[in-house]
Amino acid sequence: MTADTRPSAGARRDDARAGTPVPGSGPVDAPTDTRPGGVEAATDGTAEVRRGTRSGIAGLAGAASNGLFGFLLAVVITRGYGTAGAGAFFAAVGVVTVAAAVCTLGAETGLIWTLPRRRAGARGDAARVLTVAFGPPLTVAVTVGLAGVVAAGALAPHLLGDARPGDSALLAVSFAAVPLVVAMTLLFAVLRCVRPIGAYVGVQSVLLPAARPLLVGAAALAGGGVLAGVTGWLIPAACAVLVCLVLVAGPLGLGRGAAVRPERGGPLGLARVALLRPERGDWSAFWRFALPRAGSAAIDASVVWVGVLLTSVLAGPADAGIFGAVGRYVLAGQLAMQGLRVAVSPQLSRLLGEGRRSAAAAVHRRLTAWALVLSWPVYLLLAAFGPAFLQLFGPEFAAGASAMTVLAVAMLVNTGVGNVQSLLLMSGRSGLHLAATAAGLAVTVCLGLWLIPGHGVTGAALAWAAGIATENLTAFGCARAVVGEPLVDAALRRAAAGTLAAVGTAGLAGVLAAGRGLPGLAVALAVLAAGCAGLVTVPRVRRRVAVSIGQIRRGEAAAPTAAAPAPTKGR
Repeated sequence: MTADTRPSAGARRDDARAGTPVPGSGPVDAPTDTRPGGVEAATDGTAEVRRGTRSGIAGLAGAASNGLFGFLLAVVITRGYGTAGAGAFFAAVGVVTVAAAVCTLGAETGLIWTLPRRRAGARGDAARVLTVAFGPPLTVAVTVGLAGVVAAGALAPHLLGDARPGDSALLAVSFAAVPLVVAMTLLFAVLRCVRPIGAYVGVQSVLLPAARPLLVGAAALAGGGVLAGVTGWLIPAACAVLVCLVLVAGPLGLGRGAAVRPERGGPLGLARVALLRPERGDWSAFWRFALPRAGSAAIDASVVWVGVLLTSVLAGPADAGIFGAVGRYVLAGQLAMQGLRVAVSPQLSRLLGEGRRSAAAAVHRRLTAWALVLSWPVYLLLAAFGPAFLQLFGPEFAAGASAMTVLAVAMLVNTGVGNVQSLLLMSGRSGLHLAATAAGLAVTVCLGLWLIPGHGVTGAALAWAAGIATENLTAFGCARAVVGEPLVDAALRRAAAGTLAAVGTAGLAGVLAAGRGLPGLAVALAVLAAGCAGLVTVPRVRRRVAVSIGQIRRGEAAAPTAAAPAPTKGR
Protein backbone atom coordinates (compact mmCIF):
# COMPACT_ATOMS: atom_id res chain seq x y z
CA MET A 1 0.00 0.00 0.00
CA THR A 2 1.47 3.30 -1.02
CA ALA A 3 1.83 6.37 1.14
CA ASP A 4 -1.18 8.20 -0.23
CA THR A 5 -3.54 5.28 0.38
CA ARG A 6 -2.21 4.01 3.72
CA PRO A 7 -4.86 4.17 6.48
CA SER A 8 -4.10 6.31 9.50
CA ALA A 9 -3.05 4.85 12.82
CA GLY A 10 -6.53 5.48 14.19
CA ALA A 11 -8.10 3.66 11.28
CA ARG A 12 -5.78 0.69 11.86
CA ARG A 13 -6.80 0.58 15.52
CA ASP A 14 -10.42 0.67 14.47
CA ASP A 15 -9.81 -2.26 12.13
CA ALA A 16 -8.25 -4.24 14.94
CA ARG A 17 -11.21 -3.56 17.24
CA ALA A 18 -13.71 -4.28 14.50
CA GLY A 19 -12.62 -7.84 13.86
CA THR A 20 -14.77 -8.10 10.75
CA PRO A 21 -15.32 -5.78 7.81
CA VAL A 22 -18.52 -3.92 7.08
CA PRO A 23 -21.12 -6.23 5.48
CA GLY A 24 -20.88 -6.20 1.73
CA SER A 25 -17.19 -5.38 1.57
CA GLY A 26 -14.23 -7.65 1.07
CA PRO A 27 -11.61 -8.36 3.73
CA VAL A 28 -9.13 -5.55 4.18
CA ASP A 29 -6.14 -7.81 4.53
CA ALA A 30 -6.97 -11.18 3.02
CA PRO A 31 -4.73 -14.07 4.06
CA THR A 32 -2.34 -15.45 1.52
CA ASP A 33 -3.66 -18.33 -0.53
CA THR A 34 -1.20 -21.21 -0.22
CA ARG A 35 -0.71 -24.67 -1.59
CA PRO A 36 0.78 -27.62 0.33
CA GLY A 37 4.41 -27.12 0.97
CA GLY A 38 4.08 -23.37 1.47
CA VAL A 39 4.06 -22.55 -2.26
CA GLU A 40 1.77 -19.60 -2.98
CA ALA A 41 -1.15 -20.60 -5.19
CA ALA A 42 -1.25 -17.14 -6.70
CA THR A 43 2.29 -17.41 -8.07
CA ASP A 44 0.88 -18.02 -11.52
CA GLY A 45 -2.24 -15.97 -10.78
CA THR A 46 -4.59 -18.89 -11.51
CA ALA A 47 -6.53 -18.72 -8.26
CA GLU A 48 -6.82 -14.95 -8.43
CA VAL A 49 -7.93 -15.08 -12.06
CA ARG A 50 -10.73 -17.49 -11.18
CA ARG A 51 -11.80 -15.33 -8.27
CA GLY A 52 -11.77 -12.18 -10.40
CA THR A 53 -13.80 -13.85 -13.15
CA ARG A 54 -16.43 -15.06 -10.71
CA SER A 55 -16.73 -11.78 -8.84
CA GLY A 56 -17.33 -9.92 -12.11
CA ILE A 57 -20.66 -11.63 -12.80
CA ALA A 58 -22.71 -9.38 -10.49
CA GLY A 59 -21.01 -6.30 -11.85
CA LEU A 60 -21.68 -7.38 -15.44
CA ALA A 61 -25.36 -8.00 -14.68
CA GLY A 62 -25.77 -4.57 -13.12
CA ALA A 63 -23.94 -2.84 -15.96
CA ALA A 64 -26.05 -4.67 -18.55
CA SER A 65 -29.28 -3.55 -16.86
CA ASN A 66 -28.05 0.02 -16.58
CA GLY A 67 -26.97 0.12 -20.21
CA LEU A 68 -30.25 -1.35 -21.46
CA PHE A 69 -32.39 1.20 -19.66
CA GLY A 70 -29.98 3.99 -20.60
CA PHE A 71 -30.36 3.09 -24.26
CA LEU A 72 -34.14 2.98 -23.88
CA LEU A 73 -33.99 6.45 -22.34
CA ALA A 74 -32.00 7.74 -25.33
CA VAL A 75 -34.64 6.35 -27.69
CA VAL A 76 -37.41 8.02 -25.68
CA ILE A 77 -35.60 11.38 -25.67
CA THR A 78 -34.74 11.39 -29.37
CA ARG A 79 -38.16 10.12 -30.48
CA GLY A 80 -40.03 12.42 -28.13
CA TYR A 81 -38.17 15.67 -28.72
CA GLY A 82 -36.41 15.42 -32.10
CA THR A 83 -32.88 16.58 -32.85
CA ALA A 84 -33.13 20.12 -31.46
CA GLY A 85 -35.08 19.12 -28.37
CA ALA A 86 -32.81 16.14 -27.73
CA GLY A 87 -29.80 18.43 -28.05
CA ALA A 88 -31.20 20.78 -25.39
CA PHE A 89 -32.12 17.79 -23.19
CA PHE A 90 -28.66 16.22 -23.46
CA ALA A 91 -27.01 19.60 -22.84
CA ALA A 92 -29.08 20.13 -19.67
CA VAL A 93 -28.22 16.66 -18.42
CA GLY A 94 -24.60 17.39 -19.28
CA VAL A 95 -24.65 20.47 -17.07
CA VAL A 96 -25.95 18.43 -14.13
CA THR A 97 -23.50 15.57 -14.75
CA VAL A 98 -20.39 17.71 -15.16
CA ALA A 99 -21.20 20.03 -12.24
CA ALA A 100 -22.04 17.13 -9.91
CA ALA A 101 -18.89 15.23 -10.87
CA VAL A 102 -16.77 18.27 -10.03
CA CYS A 103 -18.61 19.07 -6.80
CA THR A 104 -18.33 15.50 -5.48
CA LEU A 105 -14.58 16.13 -4.99
CA GLY A 106 -13.70 12.42 -5.24
CA ALA A 107 -15.52 11.72 -1.96
CA GLU A 108 -17.41 8.73 -3.38
CA THR A 109 -14.12 6.93 -3.99
CA GLY A 110 -12.94 7.97 -0.53
CA LEU A 111 -16.05 6.44 1.02
CA ILE A 112 -15.53 3.16 -0.81
CA TRP A 113 -11.96 3.08 0.51
CA THR A 114 -12.72 4.20 4.09
CA LEU A 115 -15.96 2.55 5.20
CA PRO A 116 -14.78 -1.08 4.95
CA ARG A 117 -12.02 -0.17 7.42
CA ARG A 118 -14.53 1.06 10.01
CA ARG A 119 -16.84 -0.62 12.47
CA ALA A 120 -20.51 -0.64 11.52
CA GLY A 121 -23.52 -0.94 13.79
CA ALA A 122 -24.73 0.91 16.86
CA ARG A 123 -21.32 0.63 18.56
CA GLY A 124 -19.28 1.40 15.48
CA ASP A 125 -17.50 4.52 14.27
CA ALA A 126 -18.36 4.21 10.56
CA ALA A 127 -21.14 6.78 10.78
CA ARG A 128 -18.81 9.59 11.79
CA VAL A 129 -17.12 9.37 8.39
CA LEU A 130 -20.33 10.66 6.83
CA THR A 131 -19.73 14.16 8.19
CA VAL A 132 -16.24 14.17 6.68
CA ALA A 133 -17.36 12.84 3.31
CA PHE A 134 -20.68 14.64 2.84
CA GLY A 135 -19.94 18.07 4.30
CA PRO A 136 -17.51 19.65 1.79
CA PRO A 137 -19.10 18.20 -1.38
CA LEU A 138 -22.63 19.23 -0.42
CA THR A 139 -21.42 22.69 0.60
CA VAL A 140 -19.72 23.14 -2.77
CA ALA A 141 -22.74 21.70 -4.61
CA VAL A 142 -25.19 24.08 -2.93
CA THR A 143 -22.91 27.03 -3.70
CA VAL A 144 -22.55 26.04 -7.36
CA GLY A 145 -26.26 25.31 -7.65
CA LEU A 146 -27.31 28.69 -6.25
CA ALA A 147 -24.79 30.52 -8.42
CA GLY A 148 -26.01 28.64 -11.50
CA VAL A 149 -29.66 29.41 -10.78
CA VAL A 150 -28.88 33.11 -10.41
CA ALA A 151 -26.80 33.20 -13.61
CA ALA A 152 -29.04 30.88 -15.67
CA GLY A 153 -30.35 33.67 -17.88
CA ALA A 154 -26.87 34.79 -18.86
CA LEU A 155 -25.47 31.27 -19.28
CA ALA A 156 -28.31 29.70 -21.27
CA PRO A 157 -27.35 31.15 -24.70
CA HIS A 158 -23.77 29.95 -24.23
CA LEU A 159 -24.48 26.45 -22.88
CA LEU A 160 -27.68 25.54 -24.74
CA GLY A 161 -26.95 27.09 -28.13
CA ASP A 162 -29.70 28.93 -30.03
CA ALA A 163 -31.94 31.02 -27.80
CA ARG A 164 -35.36 29.39 -27.24
CA PRO A 165 -38.19 30.17 -24.84
CA GLY A 166 -37.71 28.37 -21.55
CA ASP A 167 -33.96 27.84 -21.85
CA SER A 168 -33.28 29.93 -18.74
CA ALA A 169 -35.72 27.88 -16.69
CA LEU A 170 -34.25 24.64 -18.06
CA LEU A 171 -30.73 25.65 -17.05
CA ALA A 172 -31.93 26.88 -13.64
CA VAL A 173 -33.54 23.51 -12.90
CA SER A 174 -30.36 21.76 -14.00
CA PHE A 175 -28.19 23.75 -11.60
CA ALA A 176 -30.71 23.42 -8.79
CA ALA A 177 -30.48 19.63 -9.11
CA VAL A 178 -26.69 19.51 -8.60
CA PRO A 179 -26.86 19.03 -4.77
CA LEU A 180 -29.40 16.23 -5.25
CA VAL A 181 -27.19 14.36 -7.71
CA VAL A 182 -24.11 14.81 -5.47
CA ALA A 183 -26.02 13.39 -2.48
CA MET A 184 -27.20 10.45 -4.58
CA THR A 185 -23.66 9.70 -5.77
CA LEU A 186 -22.28 9.69 -2.23
CA LEU A 187 -25.12 7.55 -0.90
CA PHE A 188 -24.56 5.03 -3.68
CA ALA A 189 -20.95 4.74 -2.49
CA VAL A 190 -22.10 4.15 1.09
CA LEU A 191 -24.61 1.56 -0.10
CA ARG A 192 -21.89 -0.36 -1.94
CA CYS A 193 -19.93 -0.66 1.30
CA VAL A 194 -22.57 -1.48 3.90
CA ARG A 195 -24.96 -3.72 1.97
CA PRO A 196 -24.47 -6.74 -0.31
CA ILE A 197 -23.81 -5.92 -3.96
CA GLY A 198 -27.39 -6.90 -4.84
CA ALA A 199 -28.82 -3.90 -3.01
CA TYR A 200 -26.56 -1.53 -4.92
CA VAL A 201 -27.40 -3.14 -8.26
CA GLY A 202 -31.11 -3.03 -7.44
CA VAL A 203 -31.17 0.70 -6.77
CA GLN A 204 -28.44 2.04 -9.05
CA SER A 205 -28.87 -0.31 -12.00
CA VAL A 206 -32.61 -1.13 -11.92
CA LEU A 207 -34.73 1.35 -9.95
CA LEU A 208 -33.05 4.55 -11.14
CA PRO A 209 -32.53 3.79 -14.86
CA ALA A 210 -35.88 1.98 -15.25
CA ALA A 211 -37.90 4.90 -13.85
CA ARG A 212 -36.29 7.53 -16.06
CA PRO A 213 -37.57 6.44 -19.50
CA LEU A 214 -41.03 5.90 -18.01
CA LEU A 215 -41.26 9.41 -16.56
CA VAL A 216 -39.55 11.16 -19.49
CA GLY A 217 -41.76 9.27 -21.93
CA ALA A 218 -44.88 10.18 -19.95
CA ALA A 219 -43.85 13.85 -20.03
CA ALA A 220 -43.32 13.72 -23.80
CA LEU A 221 -46.62 11.93 -24.45
CA ALA A 222 -48.44 14.48 -22.31
CA GLY A 223 -47.11 17.25 -24.53
CA GLY A 224 -44.64 18.57 -22.00
CA GLY A 225 -41.57 20.37 -23.24
CA VAL A 226 -37.91 19.66 -22.57
CA LEU A 227 -38.22 21.18 -19.08
CA ALA A 228 -40.89 18.64 -18.14
CA GLY A 229 -38.75 15.84 -19.55
CA VAL A 230 -35.67 16.88 -17.57
CA THR A 231 -37.82 17.11 -14.44
CA GLY A 232 -38.94 13.53 -15.10
CA TRP A 233 -35.27 12.57 -15.42
CA LEU A 234 -34.50 14.09 -12.01
CA ILE A 235 -37.42 12.67 -9.97
CA PRO A 236 -35.95 9.12 -9.81
CA ALA A 237 -32.75 10.60 -8.33
CA ALA A 238 -34.76 11.97 -5.40
CA CYS A 239 -36.41 8.56 -4.96
CA ALA A 240 -33.01 6.85 -5.04
CA VAL A 241 -31.74 9.18 -2.30
CA LEU A 242 -34.67 8.23 -0.05
CA VAL A 243 -34.24 4.51 -0.72
CA CYS A 244 -30.50 4.69 -0.03
CA LEU A 245 -31.08 6.53 3.25
CA VAL A 246 -33.38 3.76 4.41
CA LEU A 247 -30.98 1.01 3.33
CA VAL A 248 -27.83 2.48 4.90
CA ALA A 249 -29.36 3.65 8.18
CA GLY A 250 -29.58 0.17 9.71
CA PRO A 251 -26.06 -1.12 8.96
CA LEU A 252 -24.55 2.17 10.15
CA GLY A 253 -26.69 2.15 13.28
CA LEU A 254 -28.09 5.60 12.60
CA GLY A 255 -31.50 4.64 13.92
CA ARG A 256 -30.06 3.18 17.11
CA GLY A 257 -27.76 5.96 18.19
CA ALA A 258 -24.50 5.05 16.50
CA ALA A 259 -24.00 8.59 15.32
CA VAL A 260 -25.08 10.35 18.51
CA ARG A 261 -23.81 10.69 22.05
CA PRO A 262 -24.86 12.64 25.16
CA GLU A 263 -23.20 16.02 25.54
CA ARG A 264 -20.87 15.94 28.51
CA GLY A 265 -21.91 17.91 31.54
CA GLY A 266 -25.63 17.94 30.79
CA PRO A 267 -28.08 17.25 33.62
CA LEU A 268 -29.42 13.70 33.84
CA GLY A 269 -32.46 13.33 31.65
CA LEU A 270 -31.82 16.67 29.97
CA ALA A 271 -28.49 15.84 28.35
CA ARG A 272 -28.31 17.31 24.89
CA VAL A 273 -27.65 14.94 22.06
CA ALA A 274 -25.00 15.91 19.54
CA LEU A 275 -23.72 14.29 16.37
CA LEU A 276 -20.64 12.15 16.91
CA ARG A 277 -17.89 14.47 15.78
CA PRO A 278 -15.14 13.09 13.54
CA GLU A 279 -11.62 13.14 14.84
CA ARG A 280 -8.99 15.36 13.28
CA GLY A 281 -7.27 12.33 11.78
CA ASP A 282 -10.47 11.35 10.01
CA TRP A 283 -10.39 14.52 7.92
CA SER A 284 -6.76 14.28 6.89
CA ALA A 285 -6.81 10.54 6.12
CA PHE A 286 -9.99 10.76 4.08
CA TRP A 287 -9.17 13.80 1.97
CA ARG A 288 -5.55 12.78 1.41
CA PHE A 289 -6.98 9.80 -0.42
CA ALA A 290 -10.00 11.45 -2.06
CA LEU A 291 -8.65 14.69 -3.49
CA PRO A 292 -6.12 13.21 -5.96
CA ARG A 293 -8.98 11.22 -7.43
CA ALA A 294 -11.35 14.21 -7.63
CA GLY A 295 -9.88 15.69 -10.81
CA SER A 296 -9.75 12.47 -12.80
CA ALA A 297 -13.21 11.40 -11.63
CA ALA A 298 -14.69 14.68 -12.81
CA ILE A 299 -13.02 14.25 -16.21
CA ASP A 300 -14.14 10.63 -16.52
CA ALA A 301 -17.75 11.52 -15.77
CA SER A 302 -17.91 14.62 -17.92
CA VAL A 303 -15.91 13.92 -21.07
CA VAL A 304 -18.89 12.84 -23.21
CA TRP A 305 -20.94 15.80 -21.99
CA VAL A 306 -18.08 18.16 -22.79
CA GLY A 307 -18.43 16.97 -26.40
CA VAL A 308 -22.20 17.54 -26.33
CA LEU A 309 -21.80 21.05 -24.92
CA LEU A 310 -19.03 21.97 -27.39
CA THR A 311 -21.14 20.71 -30.29
CA SER A 312 -24.19 22.60 -29.03
CA VAL A 313 -22.24 25.85 -28.81
CA LEU A 314 -20.14 25.52 -31.99
CA ALA A 315 -22.48 23.65 -34.35
CA GLY A 316 -25.99 24.04 -32.93
CA PRO A 317 -28.45 21.95 -30.90
CA ALA A 318 -29.36 19.66 -33.81
CA ASP A 319 -25.80 18.39 -34.17
CA ALA A 320 -25.56 18.15 -30.38
CA GLY A 321 -28.62 15.92 -30.36
CA ILE A 322 -27.10 13.64 -33.00
CA PHE A 323 -23.77 13.53 -31.15
CA GLY A 324 -25.56 12.67 -27.88
CA ALA A 325 -27.41 9.82 -29.58
CA VAL A 326 -24.17 8.46 -31.07
CA GLY A 327 -22.52 8.74 -27.65
CA ARG A 328 -25.25 6.60 -26.12
CA TYR A 329 -24.42 3.75 -28.48
CA VAL A 330 -20.70 4.14 -27.86
CA LEU A 331 -21.10 4.10 -24.08
CA ALA A 332 -23.40 1.07 -24.27
CA GLY A 333 -20.46 -0.95 -25.53
CA GLN A 334 -18.66 -0.19 -22.27
CA LEU A 335 -20.95 -2.46 -20.23
CA ALA A 336 -18.43 -5.26 -19.85
CA MET A 337 -15.60 -2.92 -18.89
CA GLN A 338 -17.72 -1.10 -16.31
CA GLY A 339 -19.04 -4.25 -14.72
CA LEU A 340 -15.62 -5.85 -14.44
CA ARG A 341 -14.10 -2.63 -13.08
CA VAL A 342 -16.64 -2.49 -10.23
CA ALA A 343 -15.93 -6.08 -9.23
CA VAL A 344 -12.17 -6.40 -9.66
CA SER A 345 -10.76 -3.13 -8.30
CA PRO A 346 -10.61 -4.27 -4.63
CA GLN A 347 -8.88 -7.48 -5.67
CA LEU A 348 -6.26 -5.55 -7.64
CA SER A 349 -5.72 -3.24 -4.69
CA ARG A 350 -5.12 -6.18 -2.35
CA LEU A 351 -2.71 -7.92 -4.72
CA LEU A 352 -0.70 -4.80 -5.46
CA GLY A 353 -0.63 -3.91 -1.76
CA GLU A 354 0.83 -7.36 -1.01
CA GLY A 355 3.45 -6.91 -3.72
CA ARG A 356 1.95 -9.69 -5.86
CA ARG A 357 2.27 -7.81 -9.13
CA SER A 358 2.49 -10.92 -11.28
CA ALA A 359 -0.89 -12.13 -9.99
CA ALA A 360 -2.40 -8.66 -10.47
CA ALA A 361 -1.15 -8.57 -14.06
CA ALA A 362 -2.58 -12.05 -14.67
CA VAL A 363 -6.00 -10.95 -13.38
CA HIS A 364 -5.83 -7.86 -15.57
CA ARG A 365 -4.92 -9.86 -18.70
CA ARG A 366 -7.70 -12.40 -18.21
CA LEU A 367 -10.37 -9.80 -17.57
CA THR A 368 -9.13 -7.71 -20.49
CA ALA A 369 -9.63 -10.76 -22.70
CA TRP A 370 -13.18 -11.16 -21.36
CA ALA A 371 -13.94 -7.47 -21.92
CA LEU A 372 -12.46 -7.59 -25.41
CA VAL A 373 -14.47 -10.65 -26.46
CA LEU A 374 -17.68 -9.08 -25.12
CA SER A 375 -17.09 -5.51 -26.35
CA TRP A 376 -15.30 -5.72 -29.71
CA PRO A 377 -18.24 -7.38 -31.53
CA VAL A 378 -20.45 -4.47 -30.44
CA TYR A 379 -18.05 -1.83 -31.69
CA LEU A 380 -17.23 -3.62 -34.93
CA LEU A 381 -20.94 -3.88 -35.73
CA LEU A 382 -21.48 -0.23 -34.79
CA ALA A 383 -18.65 0.80 -37.09
CA ALA A 384 -20.00 -1.23 -40.01
CA PHE A 385 -23.73 -0.64 -39.55
CA GLY A 386 -23.99 2.84 -38.03
CA PRO A 387 -26.91 3.86 -40.31
CA ALA A 388 -28.91 0.82 -39.19
CA PHE A 389 -28.48 1.55 -35.48
CA LEU A 390 -29.21 5.25 -35.86
CA GLN A 391 -32.50 4.52 -37.66
CA LEU A 392 -33.93 3.57 -34.27
CA PHE A 393 -33.66 7.23 -33.24
CA GLY A 394 -35.30 8.56 -36.42
CA PRO A 395 -34.27 9.33 -40.01
CA GLU A 396 -32.81 12.74 -39.08
CA PHE A 397 -30.11 11.02 -37.01
CA ALA A 398 -28.60 9.26 -40.04
CA ALA A 399 -26.12 12.14 -40.33
CA GLY A 400 -24.25 10.65 -37.38
CA ALA A 401 -23.17 7.47 -39.22
CA SER A 402 -19.62 8.69 -39.89
CA ALA A 403 -19.27 9.85 -36.28
CA MET A 404 -20.42 6.41 -35.13
CA THR A 405 -17.74 4.69 -37.20
CA VAL A 406 -14.99 6.99 -35.92
CA LEU A 407 -15.90 6.54 -32.27
CA ALA A 408 -16.43 2.79 -32.57
CA VAL A 409 -12.88 2.37 -33.91
CA ALA A 410 -11.53 4.51 -31.07
CA MET A 411 -13.33 2.35 -28.52
CA LEU A 412 -11.53 -0.72 -29.87
CA VAL A 413 -8.41 0.88 -28.41
CA ASN A 414 -10.17 1.68 -25.16
CA THR A 415 -11.34 -1.87 -24.55
CA GLY A 416 -8.21 -3.42 -26.04
CA VAL A 417 -5.91 -2.05 -23.32
CA GLY A 418 -8.32 -3.12 -20.55
CA ASN A 419 -8.90 -1.45 -17.20
CA VAL A 420 -5.46 0.13 -17.01
CA GLN A 421 -6.99 3.08 -15.16
CA SER A 422 -7.99 0.73 -12.32
CA LEU A 423 -4.45 -0.63 -12.18
CA LEU A 424 -3.10 2.89 -11.72
CA LEU A 425 -5.64 3.86 -9.08
CA MET A 426 -5.39 0.63 -7.09
CA SER A 427 -1.61 0.97 -7.05
CA GLY A 428 -2.03 4.40 -5.46
CA ARG A 429 -0.85 6.32 -8.54
CA SER A 430 -3.84 8.63 -8.78
CA GLY A 431 -1.54 11.40 -10.00
CA LEU A 432 -0.58 9.41 -13.09
CA HIS A 433 -4.23 8.59 -13.68
CA LEU A 434 -5.11 12.28 -13.47
CA ALA A 435 -2.34 13.11 -15.94
CA ALA A 436 -3.67 10.57 -18.45
CA THR A 437 -7.28 11.75 -18.20
CA ALA A 438 -6.23 15.41 -18.38
CA ALA A 439 -4.20 14.72 -21.52
CA GLY A 440 -7.21 13.05 -23.14
CA LEU A 441 -9.52 15.92 -22.20
CA ALA A 442 -7.07 18.52 -23.49
CA VAL A 443 -6.82 16.75 -26.85
CA THR A 444 -10.63 16.46 -27.06
CA VAL A 445 -11.24 20.12 -26.30
CA CYS A 446 -8.45 21.50 -28.52
CA LEU A 447 -9.39 19.39 -31.53
CA GLY A 448 -13.08 20.04 -30.87
CA LEU A 449 -12.59 23.79 -31.04
CA TRP A 450 -10.79 23.30 -34.35
CA LEU A 451 -12.92 20.61 -36.02
CA ILE A 452 -16.51 21.12 -34.83
CA PRO A 453 -17.20 24.49 -36.55
CA GLY A 454 -16.33 23.09 -39.96
CA HIS A 455 -17.34 19.44 -39.63
CA GLY A 456 -20.13 19.39 -37.05
CA VAL A 457 -20.88 16.07 -35.38
CA THR A 458 -18.14 14.26 -37.34
CA GLY A 459 -15.58 16.79 -36.12
CA ALA A 460 -16.77 16.27 -32.54
CA ALA A 461 -16.37 12.51 -32.99
CA LEU A 462 -12.83 12.89 -34.38
CA ALA A 463 -11.87 15.09 -31.43
CA TRP A 464 -13.30 12.67 -28.87
CA ALA A 465 -11.71 9.68 -30.62
CA ALA A 466 -8.28 11.32 -30.44
CA GLY A 467 -8.86 12.06 -26.75
CA ILE A 468 -9.88 8.45 -26.08
CA ALA A 469 -6.74 7.11 -27.76
CA THR A 470 -4.50 9.60 -25.95
CA GLU A 471 -5.88 8.83 -22.51
CA ASN A 472 -5.84 5.06 -22.86
CA LEU A 473 -2.42 4.71 -24.46
CA THR A 474 -0.94 7.07 -21.87
CA ALA A 475 -2.56 5.13 -19.04
CA PHE A 476 -1.38 1.84 -20.55
CA GLY A 477 2.24 2.99 -20.66
CA CYS A 478 2.08 4.28 -17.08
CA ALA A 479 0.44 1.10 -15.79
CA ARG A 480 3.01 -1.09 -17.53
CA ALA A 481 5.82 0.89 -15.87
CA VAL A 482 4.18 0.85 -12.43
CA VAL A 483 3.22 -2.83 -12.36
CA GLY A 484 6.43 -3.98 -14.01
CA GLU A 485 4.71 -6.98 -15.59
CA PRO A 486 3.46 -7.60 -19.14
CA LEU A 487 -0.16 -6.48 -19.60
CA VAL A 488 -0.57 -8.29 -22.92
CA ASP A 489 0.10 -11.98 -23.51
CA ALA A 490 -0.40 -14.54 -26.25
CA ALA A 491 -3.89 -15.51 -25.04
CA LEU A 492 -5.03 -11.88 -25.22
CA ARG A 493 -3.59 -11.49 -28.71
CA ARG A 494 -5.36 -14.67 -29.83
CA ALA A 495 -8.66 -13.41 -28.41
CA ALA A 496 -8.24 -10.08 -30.24
CA ALA A 497 -7.32 -11.71 -33.54
CA GLY A 498 -10.10 -14.28 -33.35
CA THR A 499 -12.77 -11.72 -32.47
CA LEU A 500 -11.61 -9.33 -35.19
CA ALA A 501 -11.56 -12.10 -37.81
CA ALA A 502 -14.94 -13.59 -36.90
CA VAL A 503 -16.93 -10.37 -36.51
CA GLY A 504 -15.10 -8.67 -39.36
CA THR A 505 -15.98 -11.52 -41.72
CA ALA A 506 -19.63 -11.43 -40.68
CA GLY A 507 -19.78 -7.65 -41.03
CA LEU A 508 -18.17 -7.72 -44.46
CA ALA A 509 -20.65 -10.37 -45.57
CA GLY A 510 -23.56 -8.22 -44.38
CA VAL A 511 -22.30 -5.06 -46.08
CA LEU A 512 -21.62 -6.84 -49.40
CA ALA A 513 -24.93 -8.67 -49.34
CA ALA A 514 -27.34 -5.93 -48.26
CA GLY A 515 -25.51 -2.69 -47.43
CA ARG A 516 -25.06 -0.89 -44.11
CA GLY A 517 -28.75 -0.65 -43.23
CA LEU A 518 -30.96 -2.98 -41.22
CA PRO A 519 -30.93 -5.77 -43.87
CA GLY A 520 -27.14 -5.84 -43.87
CA LEU A 521 -27.07 -5.92 -40.07
CA ALA A 522 -29.52 -8.83 -40.11
CA VAL A 523 -27.26 -10.76 -42.50
CA ALA A 524 -24.20 -10.11 -40.33
CA LEU A 525 -26.00 -11.27 -37.18
CA ALA A 526 -27.22 -14.40 -38.97
CA VAL A 527 -23.65 -15.22 -40.06
CA LEU A 528 -22.39 -14.70 -36.51
CA ALA A 529 -25.17 -16.87 -35.06
CA ALA A 530 -24.38 -19.64 -37.52
CA GLY A 531 -20.69 -19.43 -36.67
CA CYS A 532 -21.37 -19.61 -32.93
CA ALA A 533 -23.68 -22.58 -33.42
CA GLY A 534 -20.99 -24.33 -35.42
CA LEU A 535 -18.35 -23.69 -32.74
CA VAL A 536 -20.56 -25.20 -30.03
CA THR A 537 -20.51 -28.50 -31.90
CA VAL A 538 -16.69 -28.69 -31.71
CA PRO A 539 -15.79 -31.03 -28.78
CA ARG A 540 -12.74 -29.03 -27.73
CA VAL A 541 -14.72 -25.79 -27.56
CA ARG A 542 -17.51 -27.46 -25.60
CA ARG A 543 -15.05 -28.83 -23.06
CA ARG A 544 -13.43 -25.42 -22.53
CA VAL A 545 -16.82 -23.73 -22.11
CA ALA A 546 -17.89 -26.37 -19.59
CA VAL A 547 -14.68 -25.90 -17.60
CA SER A 548 -15.10 -22.12 -17.54
CA ILE A 549 -18.73 -22.35 -16.42
CA GLY A 550 -17.77 -24.83 -13.73
CA GLN A 551 -15.08 -22.51 -12.39
CA ILE A 552 -17.50 -19.60 -12.28
CA ARG A 553 -20.14 -21.62 -10.43
CA ARG A 554 -17.83 -23.32 -7.94
CA GLY A 555 -15.16 -20.64 -7.57
CA GLU A 556 -11.61 -21.80 -7.28
CA ALA A 557 -10.89 -25.33 -6.16
CA ALA A 558 -10.48 -25.59 -2.41
CA ALA A 559 -6.86 -25.95 -1.42
CA PRO A 560 -6.07 -28.20 1.54
CA THR A 561 -5.25 -25.36 3.89
CA ALA A 562 -6.52 -24.34 7.27
CA ALA A 563 -8.13 -21.15 6.00
CA ALA A 564 -8.73 -20.06 2.44
CA PRO A 565 -9.33 -16.39 1.69
CA ALA A 566 -12.88 -15.24 1.21
CA PRO A 567 -13.74 -13.81 -2.19
CA THR A 568 -13.43 -10.06 -2.42
CA LYS A 569 -16.71 -8.45 -3.41
CA GLY A 570 -16.83 -5.56 -5.82
CA ARG A 571 -16.70 -2.05 -4.45
